[in-house]
Amino acid sequence: MVVSTGRALVYDVVVVLVFLLVGSAAHDAAARGAGHELALGACFLAGLAAGWGVSRAWRSPARLWPTGVTVWLVTVAVGVLLRGLLVADAGFAPSFLAVATVFLGVTLLGWRALARVPARRG
Repeated sequence: MVVSTGRALVYDVVVVLVFLLVGSAAHDAAARGAGHELALGACFLAGLAAGWGVSRAWRSPARLWPTGVTVWLVTVAVGVLLRGLLVADAGFAPSFLAVATVFLGVTLLGWRALARVPARRG
C-alpha cells in the first residue's frame, strides 16, 4: 500500500498522542494539571519532528528501514531526554524508558509493517 507523506505524518502523530493519553490515564497525570500534559506532549512531538528531520521521512515515510527505525529511536531519545530536562518531577525512570521504547516501537513500526502487506483483490 502506498502511504502519502501527509497520511504517514498523521499516523505518527496519532501514535504519539495515543501513547501520551494512555500514559496520562494510567498515571493520573490530569491531577498534575494541563500544563504538565502539554509539556509531555511537546517533548514527544518534538522528538517525532526530530525523527522525521533526521530520517528525511518525507522521502519514503512508510519504509521500515531506515525511516521507521530512525523515527522511532529519535522520537524516544529526544522525547525522554526533553521530558527529563523540562518536565517537573519527571526524571529518567528506566521503567518509563522501557515502556516508551516498546510502545512507540510497536506502533511506529507496526503501521509501517502493515502498510507493506499487499492489499487483497477479491
